Amino acid sequence: RETAGKVTVGPASESGRHIGPVVSQAQYDKIQGLIQKGLDEGARLVAGGLGRPENLNRGYFVRPTVFADVTNDMTIAREEIFGPVLSMIPFDTEEEAVGIANDTVYGLTNYVQTTDPDRANRVARQLRSGMVEMNGKPRAPGAPFGGMRQSGNGREGGVFGIEDFLEIKAISGWTPE
Repeated sequence: RETAGKVTVGPASESGRHIGPVVSQAQYDKIQGLIQKGLDEGARLVAGGLGRPENLNRGYFVRPTVFADVTNDMTIAREEIFGPVLSMIPFDTEEEAVGIANDTVYGLTNYVQTTDPDRANRVARQLRSGMVEMNGKPRAPGAPFGGMRQSGNGREGGVFGIEDFLEIKAISGWTPE
């Protein structure tokens, strides 16, 4: 709760580190609906919740929200939210954690946090997502961006992103001029 309370929200035009607004009224409404669904389905609200942050009474600003005691069958665990909502799902073993993470039709990004580098690598290899970020390290510039399954096909960024704009032609029997 303390860490979530330190996250600030404000206009993207302001300098500093903070979360800006979501992209549209439709996305704002979707996120608010998912937060309400989390409450209705019994997740424990740790921080944030419905509505806009204090002092931001217009615009598409969402309160940074953290839920605990989430189960993998809850809507907030199964949907791509695309907003500042964190759902914490407890687990006992590494295998259970990987199973929970992979039990979805989506697969954009997974995050692994551990002090054991061997465990981080082992878990990252098993996760079915287009990107895995470990121990708070961001993707490198030019690294491919994209998901698996219903999180999208193709990649943006780097060579993989350029290849999406190419048309490849195979010609048999080509004779040099």
